[in-house]
Amino acid sequence: MRMTGKVALVTGAASGMGAATARLLAREGAKAVVIADRLDKEGEAVAAEIAKAGGTARYLHLDVTDEAGWQKTVDDVVAVHGGLDVLVNNAGISGSAEQDLYDTAAWHRLMGINATGVFLGMKYGIAAMQKGKRRGSVINLSSISGIVGQAYIHVGYNASKGAVRLMTKAAAAQHGRQGIRVNSVHPGLMPPMRTSGRTADPEQRAKTLKGVPLGRAGEVDEVAYAILFLASDESSYVTGAELVVDGGWTAV
Repeated sequence: MRMTGKVALVTGAASGMGAATARLLAREGAKAVVIADRLDKEGEAVAAEIAKAGGTARYLHLDVTDEAGWQKTVDDVVAVHGGLDVLVNNAGISGSAEQDLYDTAAWHRLMGINATGVFLGMKYGIAAMQKGKRRGSVINLSSISGIVGQAYIHVGYNASKGAVRLMTKAAAAQHGRQGIRVNSVHPGLMPPMRTSGRTADPEQRAKTLKGVPLGRAGEVDEVAYAILFLASDESSYVTGAELVVDGGWTAV
């Protein structure tokens, strides 16, 4: 059991990669998995599913752009579970639904959720790890769009995911001597998100798939296993790294 004794907080865990990650961390023996999201019904259902399977999980409502909400959530996790060992900053929205790739409102929305949400998670999550003297692990979800650009995605998405990539490295450099590791995961072509637009279009997906050496889209569980590795002690000498899960798309 690779997560035995660890308390994990996963944002955006009511569906998709976040839900898959929460389920996997629980199956791997986590002491507790806290599911944080704005989708209350779905989040409660994931927590109930984990509990039914024998794991320990509960749901907390969290808007990742709300700083007071972050503090309340982390304080709750520490008070109930005794500390925080793993933070997975997974919550995010797609940049492929915007018709105007330079829409200002979309820029602020993308940066607020995808970048500021991760910043706030690190601010309060790392502080809790420091206070509890935990050798914690923070995993930030970026994207291949944080490494390269695409012609069909709002620039705010690339900017926000690029920000996550470099925030991760900065935090890794700042907190390594405290035993806190910070890494980023960069998924490629995956099942469409709730907020997907063009990336959910079969024609666009077929075009993207032509550039994937493995010849297929990825599955959410494949990202979850990458996160599990970074959350576990198996990656104890890994920090500031970018773990790309894209079927080789960025290699060509």
